[in-house]
This record gives sequence, C-alpha cells and structure tokens, in this order.
Amino acid sequence: MTDKTANTMWGGRFAAGPDAIMEAINASIGFDQRMAAQDIAGSRAHAAMLGAAGIISTKDADTIREGLLTVLSEIEAGTFEFSTALEDIHMNVEARLKQVIGESAGRLHTGRSRNDQVATDFKLWVRDQLDAAEAGLLALIDALLAQADAGADWVMPGFTHLQTAQPVTWGHHMMAYVEMLGRDLSRVRDARARMNECPLGAAALAGTSFPIDREMTAQALGFDRPAANSLDAVSDRDFALEFLGVASICAMHLSRFAEELVIWSSAQFRFVTLSDRFSTGSSIMPQKKNPDAAELIRAKVGRIMGANVGLMMVMKGLPLAYSKDMQEDKEQVFDAADNWMLALAAMEGMVRDMTANRESLAAAAGAGFSTATDLADWLVRVLGMPFRDAHHVTGSLVALAEGKGCDLPDLSLEDMQSVHGDITKDVFDVLGVQNSVDSRMSYGGTAPAQVRAQVGRWREVLK
Repeated sequence: MTDKTANTMWGGRFAAGPDAIMEAINASIGFDQRMAAQDIAGSRAHAAMLGAAGIISTKDADTIREGLLTVLSEIEAGTFEFSTALEDIHMNVEARLKQVIGESAGRLHTGRSRNDQVATDFKLWVRDQLDAAEAGLLALIDALLAQADAGADWVMPGFTHLQTAQPVTWGHHMMAYVEMLGRDLSRVRDARARMNECPLGAAALAGTSFPIDREMTAQALGFDRPAANSLDAVSDRDFALEFLGVASICAMHLSRFAEELVIWSSAQFRFVTLSDRFSTGSSIMPQKKNPDAAELIRAKVGRIMGANVGLMMVMKGLPLAYSKDMQEDKEQVFDAADNWMLALAAMEGMVRDMTANRESLAAAAGAGFSTATDLADWLVRVLGMPFRDAHHVTGSLVALAEGKGCDLPDLSLEDMQSVHGDITKDVFDVLGVQNSVDSRMSYGGTAPAQVRAQVGRWREVLK
C-alpha cells in the first residue's frame, strides 16, 4: 500500500504524504495490530447497526460484514500485509476492505470516528485480558487450595521480620495467598464491571447527527450500556489505568510468594522442592537447581508497575477530548498484560508441582523459641498474671534457655521455677508446636480445623 493510498484515506485536506520521520513517529500499526479481532468485531457491529437504522442499505451492511470476515481470516492466517503508511489497524483494515468489496467499504465509517473506534477496540481488548486474568487467578487459587488442604496440619514456622515468630501450618500459609489473590480476583471483576460501557457512537467527541442506535452496538459487543458522555467516552483511559493498577497489585502478591519460594527452596531452608519443569541448572556448578521461574515472576512486577506509572504520566496533563499522546497507551498495557498472564500461569504451575518437605517444616517450626508466646499466654491464663509481667517472665526464660543452649521445652521444671515459682508441670502442655497450632482456634487462626474450614469456604465461594 502506497502513500497515495494513505492520502486517499485522509481525504483532500492533505496533498502530500508524510515524510519518513513523521510516518515513523505517527504509525502505531507495529503494535495495535494486536487489536485486529476487536477492531473487526466493532466494525461488524457498527455496520449491522447502520443497516438496521436505515443509515446505509442492508445490502451494503451485509457486504461490509462479510468483507470484514474475509479481512479477519487473512490476518489470522498471517497473509495480511500491514502498512505503516496507513498508520494503524483501523485504516489498514478499512483499506483492505475496500480492495475486497469495493466502494461499499467507504460507508462503514458513517457516524463514527477513529476516536470512538480506538476507544472501543482498546476496551474490548482490555476486557478480554481481564477475563483471561480471572481464569488465571481461579486456576492459581485452586492450586493453592489443594496445597492448603493437603497440609492443613503440617507445622512450620511463622515469621515476622523473617525471624521465627510462632508456629503456623503449611495450610494456613497457603491460605494467606488465597486471601490475597481472592482480593485480586475481586478487583478484576470490579474493574470489568466498571469499564463495561461502550464508547462506539461518541464519534470524534460530540456524538453524531446520524440516527444511530448506540444501545444496539453496545449490546452486540457485550457491553452493559453505551457510555453516557461523548467527550468522556473518547478521552477516557481509566479502564486501562485500572487494569494496570489491578495487575500491579496482583504482580506484587505474586512477587512476595515468589520470594518465599526462592528462600524456601534453598539448601538452608529446604521447605519446598520445586519441580524440574520450573527450575534450571548451572553452566558450571552441577549441584545447582535454580528457582528461575520464581525469580522471573519476582521481577515482573517492575515491568507491570512501570507500565502503570508510565500511562499515568501520559494521561495526567491531557485536556479533553482526544490527543495523539493517547496512542502511547497501548504498548505499555500490551507488555504488562503479557507479563501478568505469564506470571500467573508460571506460578500456578509451580504451586501444582511443588512438594512441601514436611519433616524440614516441622523441624524448623520448633526452633527459635517459637512457642514463647504460648508460654506467656499460659502464664496469663493459668496464673492470672498481667500480660506485661508474663512477657517479662517469658523473656527471662528464653534468656535462660539460650544460655543453656536449648529450647524452651527442654528446660526442666526446676529451671522454670527458678524464674517464677508458681509455674507447674502443666506448662509443658503448651510448649509443643502441635499443641500451639491446635490451640489457635480463633476465626482465621492457624489451627488445622480453621484451615480446613477456610478451604471449604473458598471452594463454596468459587463454585
């Protein structure tokens, strides 16, 4: 396709074609061709509406709709020749449509502008990505629920500041990520509902004088309703920003989990074994099994959050309605979407394949004075001691155990009574890690019964 074709597309206002530099900076076909299916879906809905409203003949509407399917089949087959001279996916499709069906193609753009066309295409594309993210999140949550159910009573250390804090269960830890990803799922669904208004028919910025039926096109494209203000409809990119915001929060959650998997799979922890499918070796050290998938997921948040900030900077100073700056919205969103979907899929694969090392988890759960809080609680509950006093007594017992090179359960009753004479042998009932986790029966606690209850609740929610 030549510059002459491009000039024809622009009309009589421009006598000469753009030079190479202007063409390069102005063209978006190198990336917005990803919206071909959405562009053609929008154009087919628009043509059907034009025919039904009597704005163009039914024959022309049918011819346009069939011709667009031909163009789509060429794009899907990889035989379509994209032209930078035609700038974007919209003009590339329309030019090819004219070659396929002739002059009837010129009637397609009646009652619309590229402004409402691109806003519609982009919304459809982002909506598809939100649907894909929902599916990815559901799959990952399901994998986590399987891990939580299997390890509901497997003890492990809980950490604060990456220091041993109190014993928890493997299932409880897995369910923490279910809760995080459940909020991500809620945000995905909220974002989809909020953005599901159709810009098509807003035209350039002011609507159109043609008697179009915006309800018809909105319904045909699966939108809940037409966008209510034509200025906002063509200039809004909140849906893309919200997509990136949701993706950024979710990627942060995935990164936190990935960091734990990196730590847990190390020789120093041995909490989990990652499958060979999601690990790599070293070119020089034959003993190495590197958690590369987890490390790459950990890094994806940088690209996704960067896209979020980048688009916010593009949009922050734009007056209404459309500005060419907004062409810079798509590459960042495309890249973020690709990396988010990849991270979700990789994390799901790792979670389904990984093996929790129950013995290592249990050994670590009892180390580092992890039942000190249980001891303090016992002093309060049984001896009626104010918690601050109990905290002080427990700290003294920890110091005593540390000095003897043992853990709290290894102290003798005499040792304990040397710190506080009212302590009885019953204290040893709370010092075992299993007793500790079993006692945490408050709602949302780590007790195995609570974990299984939460697994069951989530499975009901996700039905």
